[in-house]
Amino acid sequence: MLGDDIKIVFLGGTGKHLRIMIDAPKEVDIVRSSVIEKKFTDPEIRAALPKYYAEQERPEKYKKKNIVIAGNRR
Repeated sequence: MLGDDIKIVFLGGTGKHLRIMIDAPKEVDIVRSSVIEKKFTDPEIRAALPKYYAEQERPEKYKKKNIVIAGNRR
């Protein structure tokens, strides 16, 4: 929940994709950050806009590792 009347719902995902639903009153404008960035051409205004991008890949120590256990066959 964001405040009392805006709800973000996780709908599922696969791999690197994520699906969400935003439930908000009609008075609330919901716009992708890429659309806002394209709207402004002045470099000073664009530099002041907040940036919302995917995080970079995690360091190797945080990645899941596949562990294979070899046993004795009889």
